[in-house]
Amino acid sequence: MKTLLIIRHAKSIWANIGERDFDRPLNERGKKDAPEMAEKLLADQVKIDAFVSSPAKRAKKTCKAFMEVYDTEKENIILIDELYNAQVSTFYNVVSNLQHNPHHVALFSHNPGISEFANSLCQGVDIDDMPTCAVFAVEIPIDDWKDFGSAEKKFLFFKYPKQG
Repeated sequence: MKTLLIIRHAKSIWANIGERDFDRPLNERGKKDAPEMAEKLLADQVKIDAFVSSPAKRAKKTCKAFMEVYDTEKENIILIDELYNAQVSTFYNVVSNLQHNPHHVALFSHNPGISEFANSLCQGVDIDDMPTCAVFAVEIPIDDWKDFGSAEKKFLFFKYPKQG
């Protein structure tokens, strides 16, 4: 059995003139929301064995905030270039090719692809748009991530900072 947590990066600053979208940092709300969401997951005893992220600054910083709460060495982050501005098919490919076969994976990326990916996973579970720092979780009855694409996914939860 595997668990996949799909996490949109926390709130970021819009690019300044001359700054690449890739380099946008978290704003103050994002710096607050990321560890708070991680704390909520930890309090709910949600496990994470692997932290996989887009290398874009805002996704990577969100991931590292979760890693700190989960007391995981930041050197263990798995950065995958293809997760920046990924299409749904890219997400499936990345997940299906996860190395070392971890059981509980947190994947950090961007809209619109991450919302589209979440909506592709479970029949009858639709979200309009993943807010910043939202977490969409599914459980998959597989032994190896290579079987992810064709496996049935069970919706577990959808949480986001302004949920209350």
